[in-house]
Amino acid sequence: MTDQSTDSTKILHWQCAGCAVEYPPGPQPTGLCPICADERQYIPGGVQRWVSTEELVASGLQVEFTHLEPGLTALTCDGVGIGQSALLIETANGCLLFDVPGLITEAAVQYIRARGPLLGIVASHPHMYGVQQQYSQAFDDAPIYVASKDAEWVQYSSEAIRLWDEPFEVATGIWLHQVGGHFMGSTVAVWSAGAEGRGVLLAGDAIFPVADGNVTFLRSYPNRIPLSAAVVRRIAAQAGALEFDRLYNNFSGTVPSDAHQIVQYSAERYARWVSGEYDALT
Repeated sequence: MTDQSTDSTKILHWQCAGCAVEYPPGPQPTGLCPICADERQYIPGGVQRWVSTEELVASGLQVEFTHLEPGLTALTCDGVGIGQSALLIETANGCLLFDVPGLITEAAVQYIRARGPLLGIVASHPHMYGVQQQYSQAFDDAPIYVASKDAEWVQYSSEAIRLWDEPFEVATGIWLHQVGGHFMGSTVAVWSAGAEGRGVLLAGDAIFPVADGNVTFLRSYPNRIPLSAAVVRRIAAQAGALEFDRLYNNFSGTVPSDAHQIVQYSAERYARWVSGEYDALT
């Protein structure tokens, strides 16, 4: 990392180098990032490191934009944190940022601004908080919607944060629902205009596409910690009440069609295996 001690008056915006979640500007944080120290994540190399947003920008890193379908763009930044794909949804009234990049650049701000006002910022769960405060501040303190069950994981707070519990329409045609599982407040968004009007589910880590075209459900993806059959069936029941045909996760994974049915099939397959029904095959 570069030496940032040359200008002691400069206020730096700090991030955990492992997960890219932001911390308050000012002195460098100390101790461990609780999000990485939690069993669902890990501290890379076993050594806590901090980096500033300013240093990342100065290094030349960029946010990349990938058009997924009309009205939906993925924002990614390789080399920052865990490399999630944030999703920008465009509506007639403005945009919603679902999951947040671990980097903000002037080019990213201009890209979003060109698509209308930023109506809100939502992270599917704490691993996806990224630099949500910096994005909010760049757009006139746009509201940051945080599931109240996960509020303890916010490391940099402000009056822009709005805690919520019950499903609600966060922007025209986009509904938020908390399904839990990966985190207690794990959130999905249903975008009714997506998939040519058949509906899109933005699933974060709650429901994760896998190699055979189905999906899976885990408490921890890097550490492969499972969920119980009861929890997976609960998630599936909540998803079953929603209308969608296509699914995107937060790492460029997708179920392009029949996602509603695939979620139900996958949940039952998972639940049967973890409940011991197929133990005789092992």
